[in-house]
Order: sequence, then C-alpha cells, then structure tokens
Amino acid sequence: MAPLLQSRAPAMSFSSSVTSSGLQSRPFTAFPIRPRRRILTVQAKIREIFMPALSSTMTEGKIVSWIKSEGDVLSKGESVVVVESDKADMDVETFYDGILAAIVVAEGEVAPVGAPIGLLAETEADVPEAKAKAAAASSSSSNPSAPPPAVPSAPSPPPVAVAAAAAPAPPATGPRRIVVTPYAKKLAKQHKVDVNSVVGTGPFGRITAADVEAAAGIAPSKSTPAAVAAAAAIAAAAAPVAAAAPKAASATTYPEIPGSTVVAFTGMQAAVSKNMVESLSVPTFRVGYPVTTDALDALYEKVKPKGVTMTALLAKAAAMALAQHPVVNSTCKDGKSFTYNSNINIAVAVAINGGLITPVLQDADKLDLYLLSQKWKELVEKARAKQLQPHEYNSGTFTLSNLGMFGVDRFDAILPPGQGAIMAVGASKPTVVADADGFFSVKSKMLVNVTADHRVIYGADLAAFLKTFSKIVENPESLTM
Repeated sequence: MAPLLQSRAPAMSFSSSVTSSGLQSRPFTAFPIRPRRRILTVQAKIREIFMPALSSTMTEGKIVSWIKSEGDVLSKGESVVVVESDKADMDVETFYDGILAAIVVAEGEVAPVGAPIGLLAETEADVPEAKAKAAAASSSSSNPSAPPPAVPSAPSPPPVAVAAAAAPAPPATGPRRIVVTPYAKKLAKQHKVDVNSVVGTGPFGRITAADVEAAAGIAPSKSTPAAVAAAAAIAAAAAPVAAAAPKAASATTYPEIPGSTVVAFTGMQAAVSKNMVESLSVPTFRVGYPVTTDALDALYEKVKPKGVTMTALLAKAAAMALAQHPVVNSTCKDGKSFTYNSNINIAVAVAINGGLITPVLQDADKLDLYLLSQKWKELVEKARAKQLQPHEYNSGTFTLSNLGMFGVDRFDAILPPGQGAIMAVGASKPTVVADADGFFSVKSKMLVNVTADHRVIYGADLAAFLKTFSKIVENPESLTM
C-alpha cells in the first residue's frame, strides 16, 4: 500500500510555470485546502405559530380554544391551542421554547392552513416587538390596500349603450361605396326608395332591410331578418354588461323568507357537503337484498351483556363477506384504474352533534367480535368528543350505515368519495314468508341496500357479495370464532 501512495503522490502536485523569473518555485496541490468558514447561526427572536394541516382534506381550521394565554412561558412539545379541523378537534403543540407574546387568531375565528395564528417570543425583551408585529398584521388584514378611487361617473344604462352602438355612423365626406343586402334591394324597389339617400346601420355601413323600411316610413316586422339581427346585436352588447355584474347577484335566486336565520357551516358540515358534492361525479347503482335475522337476533341477545353491539355484529359480517369478494372492497380514484385494498377497514357512519363522521374499524375481518366491539366503543367515545385522529376516520375501504335502530325499514346511502361501496341497513321487522311447500311462517327480515361504484363493481359482483353476507347473518356462528 505504501508504494501505491508514493506513486500517486506526484500526480497531486504541479511545478510552478514562473520559475524563469527567479522566484522560488513551490509545488501546490490541484485541490487546495481552503480554510473552513465559520457557520454563523442566527436564532430567530420571534417565531410564528402556524395553522397546521390536520388532515389531507383540510384547507382551513377554526380556533376552538387557546390552552395558553398571552404571556405564558411555553416549553417544546407543550399543547398551546385546540384547533377544529373538518372532522375533529386536536391539540396543537409548540416546536420551540419561548413566551406566547401575541394571539393573532382569536377563539372562534377561522384561518387558512399555514397562516400564523400566534407569535412566540424568545425572551421578555422581544415581547413588545412581537405585539407590534401582531398589531400591524391585524391592521393590514382589516384594512387591505385598495386601488385609488376613480373619478365617480354615472354609468350609462345598458339600453342607452346598445342604442349608441346601433346609431348610424355619420356620412363620410366625398363619394362612398353603397353596399345593400339583397332583401333590402327588393324592399327598396318595392317601396320606391332611393338607396343612395339611405344611411346603412349594418356592418361597415351596409344598408339593411330595416334601414329601407325606416326610410319608407314602415314599421319593421318582428319576423324580418333585420329584427333578428338587431336582437342579436342587443344580446351581444348586453353580454359584457351581464358578465361584469357581480356573481353574488346571480347566485341569489331564492327569495328570502321573513324571520329566517342564516347559519354558517361548521368545519365538519363543510367537509360533509364537499364530499357529497364530489360523490355526484361517480356513476353509482343500488342493489337491495332481504336478509333473515332470527339467528342474528338470538346471537345478539347472548353477546349483548358482554358489550357487543349490533353495529359490531354487522361490521364483522360485512368484513367476512368482503374477504370473499375483494372487488367490493376495491377503490377507483382516477377513473383509469382501480386498487385492490389489502386491508378491510369498515367505516361506520355516526351522527354526532353538528355533523356526521365515520370512525373506521381497521382490519375488521381479523379482529374477534369482542375486541372489535371494544374498539368500536372507544372510537364512538372519541368521535363524540371530537378527538379522532385522521387515520381513525379517513382510512375506510367500505362503509356501513345503520338506521335500523331508528325504525327505518329501507333507505339509500350516498357513496363516500374514495370507496367502492356503502351498505345501508334497515330495521329488522316480522315478515310473513312462504317456504317451498307453501307453508306460511313469520320471520324477522331486514332490507340491505348497497350503493356501489359501477366503474369497478358490477351487478353480479354486488349480488354475489350480498348473498354471502346473507348466509353469514343467517348462520352467525362464524362471527364469534
């Protein structure tokens, strides 16, 4: 190794090219070693606390409450504020030590994701500067810079503007070329009108039938081409005026009801509204299937004292059926391909105060019934307290909506975006049925309606899934294994 290093050493140095000047030559390396620069770090004295993105669909957040007050000393990782996202309320922590110098967004106000909601000062001496910065920001947001006011002038009404556009052009001095439409020539000959004395109002001074009729003192007919052309000209001239009108004026088409109250959407209601509108772009179809529930009702009476709910039983049955029909658990997001989901995550719709949320039972097919019920109870408690984490409500691959507990016998559910199907479960009611031998009996039946994405799930797929689901419900022993 040593000879190898010696043979390579000369290759890393060169002799000077100015030896003839009498100066002492000295070798230098091809890659000179420069002195290391000192890296200066400047620590910020005032830091901003930003509105975080608590979910992939969150664009703005609402300040529910400030845990800390102005002047409080904060430590890294300490909760500072509670923010309402589109689905839950979550604590926001600080990443730095410091003093909460100023609150920029007060409780109950909304700010977009990434906007500063508070200022953090490093020391007591920096607090006044932070307060001044917050005051300047609030004053600039409340009084945005506006362009200098223009000289007030009364706008001309649209009819006047149209009339001015349709007014005849002044005759040009000297000889002019007369252009007459064929129909105008016919009218001029019929009414003995000299076209040389008629001023045309058509394009480029063309004499139209309306001009000839006006010269002859005849009122133009509504069905004449001139009337059609005039109507088109009026519509074309009025179009820019209509386009320049405020959009809000065209949107307010509904009459105001006296005594009514307008209430803005909460973050959760806005998210539900957005998802429902987005679901309209998906081609869906619905399939209903009656399921006998006598055996399931008997099992429920046995496991109910152990904390098992009917929702857990239905979620478990749906998960077991999805394991046999993975296409119903698939997802189409781009309209060009679909994804087979490796996990069976059952999202269950829950109505809470002020909105709707779908806590997700992840890997529902792999959990036993009792653990699934315990997990469901925890999710419901967190949902009602608005403490669900994003992965606990946005990771569903199949949704279950049960209104049977309210006595609803049948309903159709709207497909959530990003999922392949949603099951709507009605109430179980006594029903008279006939067997193959013609004997009548009374059995409990519930109607199950499934709404599915027809781009990836077809009628035969859904029928086979519902048949499997019905067999599991009618023979529910496998649910407790």
